[in-house]
Amino acid sequence: MEILGYAASVFIGIALGLIGGGGSILTVPVLVYLFSIDAVVATAYSLFIVGLTSAVGSVSYFKNSLVNIKTAIIFGIPSIISVFLTRAYVVPAIPKEVFSIGNLMVTKSILMMLLFAILMIAASYSMIKKDKTAESDGEQKFNYPLILVEGAVVGILTGLIGAGGGFLIIPALVILSKLPMKEAVGTSLVIIAAKSLIGFFGEGGETFMDWMLLAKVSTLAIGGIFIGSLLSQKIDGAKLKPAFGWFVLAVGIYIIIKETILK
Repeated sequence: MEILGYAASVFIGIALGLIGGGGSILTVPVLVYLFSIDAVVATAYSLFIVGLTSAVGSVSYFKNSLVNIKTAIIFGIPSIISVFLTRAYVVPAIPKEVFSIGNLMVTKSILMMLLFAILMIAASYSMIKKDKTAESDGEQKFNYPLILVEGAVVGILTGLIGAGGGFLIIPALVILSKLPMKEAVGTSLVIIAAKSLIGFFGEGGETFMDWMLLAKVSTLAIGGIFIGSLLSQKIDGAKLKPAFGWFVLAVGIYIIIKETILK
């Protein structure tokens, strides 16, 4: 299974490089089901992997001046604070046995995976539907209250389940900050990198870190980004996005079945 896990790590990076996001949402399922890592630990590992790959992925956007620093700071500050606090205090406070439904005991790990599955289904919908998010050609205007609230919400989600949340951040940047789509993608990668890595280092210290595994998976995912970027010059990533969305939906449904019916 580890071989499949390493292959999937490359695929995560390819998806990120090819369609500009979404691949990182597969990180936790890959760690849990292919590397047999506990779900709670996997969310911590995912923060590091997603943060590092997003940082590398943002480099080309920086070079092409497609990162809006002001927006990244305004959206990023509440997001970074909330993800740090969530990893440092909220996640450790969740009991090992949360509640029971009939014969099913919902443990902390199962709860994490179910929350992740729900997020995957939501993310798949945003990938499958036709993108009708309108770009603005006018002067950039900030809806500060909504940006701050959404930044905090995305940070909490990232802290809980280790996902980057690009499918939430990008539409928010286009609608609330009036950024062009490519600039929104580049800015989103910077925000994801910052909040994920800071959230990772906000761990309480009780989680054992397998640095060798983290290095291998991160390196393969980063290699996948470059492969995906090369493929994007020949393949229209926007056309592949719905197909990838259906795949993410299938994985999300599988997780729900696996963690409830098949337990």
